[in-house]
Amino acid sequence: MTETAPTTPSEPAPHATPAWVRDAICWQVYPLGFCGAPRHREDLTGETYGGADGENVVHRLRRLTGWLDHLVSLGANVLLLNPIFDSVSHGYDTLEHRRIDPRLGDEEDFDALVAGCRERGIRLVLDGVFNHISRLHPTARRAIAAGPGTEEGDRIRWSGTSPYGFEGNDDLVEVDLTDPVIQDRIVEIMSRWLERGADGWRLDAMYAAGAEAWAPILERVRAAHPEAWILGEVIHGDYPAFAAASGADSITQYELWKAIWSSLRDGNLFELAHALGRHQGFLEQFRESSAGALPLTFVGNHDTTRIASQLTDGRDLAAAIALLALLPGVPAVYAGDEFGAAAVKEEREGGDDAIRPWFPGSPDEVVAAHEAADAGGESPRSLQLLAPEAAGRILEAHQRLLSLRRRERWLTTASVAVDEATLTNTWAQIVLTPSAGGLDTAADGADPAAASGTEAADGTPGERPSPLTLVLNLGDEALPAPGEVLEAVSGADMLDAVGPAAEGTVPAHGIAVVR
Repeated sequence: MTETAPTTPSEPAPHATPAWVRDAICWQVYPLGFCGAPRHREDLTGETYGGADGENVVHRLRRLTGWLDHLVSLGANVLLLNPIFDSVSHGYDTLEHRRIDPRLGDEEDFDALVAGCRERGIRLVLDGVFNHISRLHPTARRAIAAGPGTEEGDRIRWSGTSPYGFEGNDDLVEVDLTDPVIQDRIVEIMSRWLERGADGWRLDAMYAAGAEAWAPILERVRAAHPEAWILGEVIHGDYPAFAAASGADSITQYELWKAIWSSLRDGNLFELAHALGRHQGFLEQFRESSAGALPLTFVGNHDTTRIASQLTDGRDLAAAIALLALLPGVPAVYAGDEFGAAAVKEEREGGDDAIRPWFPGSPDEVVAAHEAADAGGESPRSLQLLAPEAAGRILEAHQRLLSLRRRERWLTTASVAVDEATLTNTWAQIVLTPSAGGLDTAADGADPAAASGTEAADGTPGERPSPLTLVLNLGDEALPAPGEVLEAVSGADMLDAVGPAAEGTVPAHGIAVVR
């Protein structure tokens, strides 16, 4: 996940981020692993490899339907999927974007998932892997056969006379997104699935082609689908500038992800404070665009070591959960983290397998899945938990804090600042203040302050909501809270059921939300 700093060309015509994104809380799933699909396709053989309809269609995608009520009970309302389209192995080596991967099922299974989401008020967002394709994709095969400098050949990128492999992977051929035919195909594919029931797209490796390549594509998609949410994967660089130049609504906030786990692991909340200053700067730039763009915040995803495995002290997971739930932006919980899933990403072939495990048919079976042995062979790894006996309490902490976020709707666009006067390596008071710009429009057109479900400090309904302070305590002793405690989570109680901290305190290795 590395790239050079993206360029910032002239910006496309301004657009408005869909209003529903203001209330979005995502639950991210890697379907091939989650649904227990084999790691590699078993039906791709012969000269038509990658070109013919696959055999062995197995209807695994419907396993997700059994988890939709869990998504809602968690406090989320968006199902953010990693790849579900026809591919060779991990989903990022696509063979056909117009077809569901036969290891997951078919279009009827997709329609059933859409229907299940609609019944529960869940938005569905798909993963668009358009920057690169499998060498076996028909476009890549025709381009390689024709060679560089030809009409067909120039639809992919080249390194001399060899196809350009994405980040050094020869089996992932980068596509030239500036090619008019390629742009037409991407617009057609994105529109096809939006019309079939999707509500948005995550654009994988958006940074690789750059903002300028994506701008004309997204302008066309948005003209036909103004309510579609466009989330771009960008690792480094100027996130707001990239969003403005490309037309994306949201960008992955990897800087904040890195600071959260690193600062909690090392007991250095000064690092977190610096990153939150950067985050506030990004928020201000997003607001200045007047388009309502928002960063996507997360503490783990399908490409990273699980947050529970990043931390040396599992009790500090309480702080990570609170930061994810309450900081401004659009939060995304990676499936399993809400139970304390544990796994380490390794830099080797197959090194992502542990962080992309299979899940049982229902949340009630999570602990049993942890205890199950790996099936071996082509099957995904089994789900592993930091502390199986604590899975329910970790889930409950997520639910409580995400419920607070849903009540305080203004948090999505809040301003964030750290109280420097009280900051230490193990103590941080993070002040969250309603943003005047962020309160101009509520998602449903109602008065934003009233819609937040809060009252002003003097109890007057309909007034501007009062700020909240998220207090982190990584120390070994509970300390007095600097205000009225609305929620508190003790890391020790969450993991070991030792009992809550004293009333009015910030628990050791825990958090409190005060007003």
